This record gives sequence, structure tokens and C-alpha cells, in this order.
Amino acid sequence: MTTPHPNHDRGLEFDLSTLLSRRRSLGLLLGAGTAAALAACTPSTGGSSAPPSSTASATAAPTASTTAAASPSASATSTVTRAFAECGVEIPEETLGPYPGDGSNGPNVLEASGVVRRDIRSSFGTSTTKAEGVPLTVTLTLLDNSNGCAPLAGAAVYAWHCDQDGKYSLYDSGLEDENYLRGVQEADSNGQLTFTTIFPGAYSGRWPHIHFEVFESMSNTTAAGQVLAVSQIALTEPACKEVYATSGYESSARNFPNTTLTSDNVFGDDGGIYQLATMSGSVAGGYTAALNVTV
Repeated sequence: MTTPHPNHDRGLEFDLSTLLSRRRSLGLLLGAGTAAALAACTPSTGGSSAPPSSTASATAAPTASTTAAASPSASATSTVTRAFAECGVEIPEETLGPYPGDGSNGPNVLEASGVVRRDIRSSFGTSTTKAEGVPLTVTLTLLDNSNGCAPLAGAAVYAWHCDQDGKYSLYDSGLEDENYLRGVQEADSNGQLTFTTIFPGAYSGRWPHIHFEVFESMSNTTAAGQVLAVSQIALTEPACKEVYATSGYESSARNFPNTTLTSDNVFGDDGGIYQLATMSGSVAGGYTAALNVTV
């Protein structure tokens, strides 16, 4: 059984401290389509503040909110409608550890050119090693709680996670020269951004998850006090069970049954209800994970 990472609870102060600045206009914050979507949203739509039940079935029809969130090219209307019902419920703040790779406790991947990217499966720079695993597309929709849950256009997200064996690039033995499964993206005019990656493994003591941090913009990530949210995405149990039954995820199959959402030391306080992704897909075709992040 894989042992827990010794520095699991170490945090990250400002993980984009050396990222090259890049500014995008915030003038598209309320584009015509998004404005119409917000106008259509009223509290009478109802619904719990918790995300709807997720599914790992490839044949099940995804909900409208899942479709919109998982595909940035689709209409943002249903995504914003779902988010409106969650307005006022900000994403829980969580620990950033383990191993953020920002220079605070070791190597700093964010000094390297190439960290701003959508596809984070391969290392960049001196290595092009690709992390193997079941394909996973992760889409976050960033929303401003202080502005009626308007989309946070131009906000920046740094995301990272372990590989199928529960190992982290830059830190674990044999992976010191790799920097895969780490990347930065900027939210579009709908507040959406997407990462193409692989399904992370399960290691001892943790529920399967993806780390992320939200910054106000790409251009001020080097400034103190610009961190808007620090949290993690929880993956759904049905999807995890299906993926971990496949070749390459043997260690995850052993570790996964030992930790539940409620016993996890990060998600356990509320069972991860505000961080649990909406998921669909299959092992053969890959999975999608979508989460509204209200900050």
C-alpha cells in the first residue's frame, strides 16, 4: 500500500510568483449570451446548493448543466442557471498540499515557459514524457459571488494532481525531472476554463482529487493578496470504481476502498458536497468533470 505523502498538509503561499504576466480584457465579462442567461435566472428555479447527483455511465444522458460546463463551446445558459441556485455558497477553502511545485517547498515549475496550457498530460521543457491513464476533461466555471454570480472572465487557475499511481511530478522518486499534470489556464468570457488530463489515482489517506487555486487575473498573479480561492475537486465514486478496475490503476484499486468522502481529511467536514464534480463518460471514451466555483 502506498504510504501518505509526508508533506501532505503543506500549503502554497503564492504559487504563480514567477509566471510571465499576460493580460486579457475584462470587457467581455457580461457578453450578450451570458447576460441573457443571467437575466433568465431567478431564485424561483430552486434546487439544493449541493451539486446534482453525478453519473459514470456512458449511456446515461448528461444533464444540461453538465453538458454546458463540460464543453466551453456550448451555450453557457444552463451552466449559469445552475450556478445561480448556488449563489451565496462559496467554494470551501482547503489545503493546497501536497507538492504544489511553486518553489515554496522545492522545485518551481511556474518559472518554466510552457506552464500556461490546456493539455497537461505531458511534461514540457527538457522532457516530453506523457502521463498514462484514462482520459479526463476538467472544466471549471468561475463565478463572482459579490456580483450576483457573474462569470469571472479573465481569472486564472493553476491546477495539478497525481498520476495513476498516486505520484506527483517534480517530487516523487523517478519523477523529479517531470512536470506533467500541472498547468495554468485563463477563464473565457463565460468564466470557463478547461484542462485535458488523465484520471488521477488514489493514494493512501485521500479521496481522489484535483488541486486548484484561483487568481484574480493572469496579469496580477505575482501580486500579494490576489488569491481568490484555494480548493480541491472531488471525483465521483462511480467513476473512480470503473477507472480503478482497469489496467494501470492497480495501486489505486487497493487504496480507494480505504477512504470515504466523509472520512477524508479535506472533504470530510461536509462530505465534499460543494466540491464534488458533475461527471459523465466511460473508460473507453474518457470522462468529463465539471464544477462551478463560486468565489
